[in-house]
Amino acid sequence: MPNKKQMYDKGKVVIGLCILVALMTFPFWFNLGKAAPPPDPKLSEKAKAAKECVMPKAYMTSEHMQLLNEWRDTVVRDGKRIFVNSSGKKFNMSLSSTCLDCHTDKAEFCDKCHNYASVTPYCWDCHIDPKEAK
Repeated sequence: MPNKKQMYDKGKVVIGLCILVALMTFPFWFNLGKAAPPPDPKLSEKAKAAKECVMPKAYMTSEHMQLLNEWRDTVVRDGKRIFVNSSGKKFNMSLSSTCLDCHTDKAEFCDKCHNYASVTPYCWDCHIDPKEAK
């Protein structure tokens, strides 16, 4: 029968737990203070002149993909093409003719944020990329 020292070696357990915690938290403290600032996407002159997107900026920053998915489903499944925002303004539910009409530079507007967030949207699987301004 093993004695208490062999069964309950607190020192080794505590050291093992400390090593486990250090390894699990390593990515966080290793990168502390090294995060890149979020990008500031460039607006086209038309977007600056409009001073308003289809929804408020805070909403569009975080929820634009959900809005585009809702638009896609509404257009394809229900055949409805007009979106009315919270202030009553009407927009055509179209990535190509509504969104890309103002946000023409994909590299400076879309790609900057998507690369920063490390996401790959599937918009361009069906839609044609807007031609970049040279």
